[in-house]
Amino acid sequence: MTPDTRTHTHTDLVVDVGPVAHGGHCVARHEGRVIFVRHGIPGEKVRVRLTDDGPAAKFWRADVVEVLEPSPDRVPHFWDLADSARSWSHRHPPVGGAELGHISLARQRSLKADVLAEQLKRLAGVEFAPAGQITVEAVGAAAGTGGAGESAASGLGWRTRAGFAVTPAGKLGMHAHRSDAVLPVRDMPLAVDGINALRLWDVDLQGIDRVEVAAPANGSRPLVLLVPAPGTRSKRLSGILAQLPDDVSVASLDPVTGEVLQLRGRTYVQESAAGHDYRVTGDGFWQIHRDAPETLVGAVTGFLHDGGYLAPGSVVADLYAGAGLFTAPLADAVGETGSVLSVEGAPGTSRDARKNLHDAAQVEIVQGRVERVLRQKPRNFDALILDPPRAGAGKAVVKQLIDAGPRAVAYVSCDPASFARDLGYFRQGGWGMAGLRAFDLYPHTHHMETVALLTPQP
Repeated sequence: MTPDTRTHTHTDLVVDVGPVAHGGHCVARHEGRVIFVRHGIPGEKVRVRLTDDGPAAKFWRADVVEVLEPSPDRVPHFWDLADSARSWSHRHPPVGGAELGHISLARQRSLKADVLAEQLKRLAGVEFAPAGQITVEAVGAAAGTGGAGESAASGLGWRTRAGFAVTPAGKLGMHAHRSDAVLPVRDMPLAVDGINALRLWDVDLQGIDRVEVAAPANGSRPLVLLVPAPGTRSKRLSGILAQLPDDVSVASLDPVTGEVLQLRGRTYVQESAAGHDYRVTGDGFWQIHRDAPETLVGAVTGFLHDGGYLAPGSVVADLYAGAGLFTAPLADAVGETGSVLSVEGAPGTSRDARKNLHDAAQVEIVQGRVERVLRQKPRNFDALILDPPRAGAGKAVVKQLIDAGPRAVAYVSCDPASFARDLGYFRQGGWGMAGLRAFDLYPHTHHMETVALLTPQP
């Protein structure tokens, strides 16, 4: 879709919404053609607007613009900009990032469980019976724990990080889904209060291409990261700096070199999880949901400890380790008689891990590609922790992990398709899944997080 969305003529169709599919949409059919429909619920009859169609296309894409026969699980959307029917009534598509906001939280989690089960069956050959055996767990306030308040219990106020575009007029914005068009925003309901309190929508951002914001759940100093457009002068950055609160760190990011330059305060944020403090620089990776770090550390260490793979003296590796979220509690568990190999490819994030773990003698931090480091540093591993990017580990890395001969692998994934594919590779190598948990760490979106325990099969 292009910026001329407002003048483009679209085709509307009436369809029955079919089963949910991976990617935030459901499957419908019109005259035999598959249509991937966003903003519907299985079982509904809806009017959709085609957003990506053509006679030669294998499938079409569409947004719901009117609900003719609603599901009992349909609720009013909490965010006007992401509400499909309302957005199209204003002649533009909705923004991305809250595509399930029209569905009750309980049904969201049920649909995500359906997606995970389908991916595991189709890509890994793993079938769960009876149906419904997979549960996607609520976390934090949504699960009745934590103290984030009513908004978090409603699946809102959980994002400690958010990325924004900038409109041609220099206002904070977000992209319409699958579009170059940038729509101005004046709130971000999924974000924690620390992000909304900055009121970045009141700032003149001319000369900036992108804005990244991090507001740690522990209440420490937020960081605003500005990505300047080519040719933006330092005077323009100073003008933006003067509009931001004094107690906020501000830095600029060179999109070509990845260099983070201090403008005010720190170039990093200070995060906390599992009894440890972590420095995370600039746009370095950290779990987005305020309760995700504790949740995932608990799931990983729980699987490994209960299986007898994590104890004082154990030899483990944390692969795709980031700033060391898992490395630090693993070091606690193995103690001075054990060892932890922590591997991260991004140089800046690896430097953070080195600072975060500088006093843990049992930890060796290596910056480099996972497959290269495992070849260079073979060990008799009790366990490997695998937390790859959304694309997953891939066939070659999985083979190398199996060849390394660990007693177990704890696989953390944010994408059910790449996880299921990689699980299929493990199964081909004689491994199986000994445990699985799934978490709703991205409420009102189609994303989820899984933690699986994989072991060699007898």
